[in-house]
Amino acid sequence: MTFEERSSPPQLYRFNRYSSAKVQAQLAKGVALGDGIKEMQRIASEVLDESYTTSLDGASREFAESSSSIILALLLAVTIIYLVLAGQFESFLDPVIIICPIVFALAGALFSLWYFDQTLNIFSKIGIIMLMGLVTKNGILIVEFANQRKEQGLAVLDAVKEAAVSRFRPIIMTSLSTILGILPIALALGAGSESRVSMGIAVIGGMLFATVLTLFVIPAIYSYISSKHVSVK
Repeated sequence: MTFEERSSPPQLYRFNRYSSAKVQAQLAKGVALGDGIKEMQRIASEVLDESYTTSLDGASREFAESSSSIILALLLAVTIIYLVLAGQFESFLDPVIIICPIVFALAGALFSLWYFDQTLNIFSKIGIIMLMGLVTKNGILIVEFANQRKEQGLAVLDAVKEAAVSRFRPIIMTSLSTILGILPIALALGAGSESRVSMGIAVIGGMLFATVLTLFVIPAIYSYISSKHVSVK
């Protein structure tokens, strides 16, 4: 139903049971789309009674649908990573050790978005999914090297210490190359790149947190839950 400006007073307009109204609005500066949808739904619940129903359209509808899809994609990504690593290492414990940096990466990404006043939008969520694959490589380097040293006869603690020291330079170099490659996105360099700033900030913040903590936490977790015996293949 389209409203047009007329000379008649507003009370002359009447709605029947099949009438509908479309409300369009623009976000104020600094307000996220998700916050705007929540506020609109709150106002609708206070003003409208149970005989009215509301539905989203356009960008708001795409945002709501993508939010649920992103959560499913995150769970699916973690599951696939675990299954692939379990097949590669022929163990159900080693993938758990490798996946631990994902928690640090998520914490770093969310903190970075908050610190730089960015929102958790579709671009930042895509960056978080990409981040999950990037941070697991650090754990793979340490666990794989530690397993090799353990097969050579070293104790678990000695093997993981040597792995952390030996893999320090490759981990730092690969993390820095990733951060420098994403940096232009975070700095909004290029036409139309402002909308993708949150993705760059999420990836860089998550990589920094995960890289620093991985070098200390992965060896600690490995020394506790890794098998003390070498598996015979």
